[in-house]
Amino acid sequence: MPLRYLFKTLLLPPGILFVLLLMGWCWRHSRPRLAAACFAVGLGGLWLMSLPVVIEHAARGLEQVPPLPREQWQALAQQADAIVVLGSGRERNSPTWGADASTAMGLERLQLAARLAKVSGLPVLVTGGLHYGEPPSEARIMSDTLREDFGVEVRWLEEQSRTTWENATLSARQLLPQGVRRVVLVTHAWHMPRSRWSFEQAGFTVIGAPVGFLGVDNARPFGGGLPESRAFGQSAVLLNEAAGLLVYPWIYP
Repeated sequence: MPLRYLFKTLLLPPGILFVLLLMGWCWRHSRPRLAAACFAVGLGGLWLMSLPVVIEHAARGLEQVPPLPREQWQALAQQADAIVVLGSGRERNSPTWGADASTAMGLERLQLAARLAKVSGLPVLVTGGLHYGEPPSEARIMSDTLREDFGVEVRWLEEQSRTTWENATLSARQLLPQGVRRVVLVTHAWHMPRSRWSFEQAGFTVIGAPVGFLGVDNARPFGGGLPESRAFGQSAVLLNEAAGLLVYPWIYP
């Protein structure tokens, strides 16, 4: 697992861009033209990754599933059998709570899932395995958060998955034998295409309930044309999703 993350970090921006800058520095005397090209691509890529306007336009290509209209929430009881919430990591040893906690992205997903569950009455499954090789699992943290902060009891916990594909296949092992085949899938809008594909491949009929859209006008100064530090993280997320969409059909045919 650490080796997989190392390769992903180095091959995807911004990691690969820093590698290009390092190569440009090493070749500045022996191969000046190649070094200049490495510097140009590295610096240009980092600049583009820092612009909110680039994030906004790039996200629109991934966020193809629209929000689930609130007027349809109550009808979900007739359209689906369960709500499935995907994990998004965990905050380790949170000083605020004195224990591991859900991430900010995870809380966005849990808030929507809680509202959907209360309106529709559908049971909930949370999916997410161990991080750092030690308990509690993402699913356990999510379940505790839903109960303590949102007043929603979770029926199923899937606590072994490490990837989106495993979220889907391991959830299927629990739900399909119980006749649960239609699910409302809660995850971030940019993550929804890969998640929906994975759950459909696992045998589910999926109703998408995306949250956290990046491809919207967030009223940035100067139209989002000025660099922002948080844009780097958003860029990395979008690039990871784009790579996942390309790779998943090859490794999970």
